[in-house]
Amino acid sequence: MRRGLSTRLLGISGKVLVGLILAFIVLPALVVTLAAFNDRAILSFPPAKYSTRWFTRALTYRDFQTGLWNSLVVTAWASTIALGVGTGFAIALKRYSFRLKAALEGVLLSPLIVPHFTIGLGLLVLATGIGAARGFSVVVLTHVVVVLPFVIRSVYISLQNIDERLELAAASLGARPGRVLSTITLPLLAPGLVSGWLFAAILSFNEFTASLFVTGQATQTLPVAMYGYVREFADPTLAAVSVIYIAVTALALTVANTFLGLGKVLNVEQGR
Repeated sequence: MRRGLSTRLLGISGKVLVGLILAFIVLPALVVTLAAFNDRAILSFPPAKYSTRWFTRALTYRDFQTGLWNSLVVTAWASTIALGVGTGFAIALKRYSFRLKAALEGVLLSPLIVPHFTIGLGLLVLATGIGAARGFSVVVLTHVVVVLPFVIRSVYISLQNIDERLELAAASLGARPGRVLSTITLPLLAPGLVSGWLFAAILSFNEFTASLFVTGQATQTLPVAMYGYVREFADPTLAAVSVIYIAVTALALTVANTFLGLGKVLNVEQGR
């Protein structure tokens, strides 16, 4: 009897805890969403009157438009380069043994623990020394360094789930290494490649700390433009931008789940 009561209490406590965690996560987004519709020219909550004018300002503000375009360009280049480089390193680390392998892996994964402002400052100093400071190439390189560990880990996990006997069978039938790679390895790696690219794109698009050091007026990304805006204005425009972020992200995830299946793409779907 007591055991059954304890089990029920434990179940209720667990549900309450999950509810509190979800509320803690969702509540800030709800507050920002309501604040974005505030009619007053100051960020406040709750709104006395409602208006959509801040969404119009967010979509027409020139620095945001330039920052959005720059972010899309940098994200596309950085995530694609990181995917190619990260896949190569993941295959080398998983399939081959060589001297200083552990040291190389540590260096490649170090951006996970090194503060991003350190990465940004270091690359700024390096770029200044070669005369390439604050150009798009430096911004892309910075983002590649930041997102590369996530691509490597994603592809590495997919490699662990591949049955190497399939590759050996193709090779034993006369397939050259390049053909084995293109017809066996890469198709089996597809979920890891897609998830690695998605992680890299999301992280690159939202990267702020390192970008602050290596971007200039002409190359500033959207997060940097938002930082510059909040230093000058205190109106709900940034709240409106945040709501647009949430809506676009939700739409993108819905589309990805519909056409690709997030469980398969993110390597969490169990084989049947």
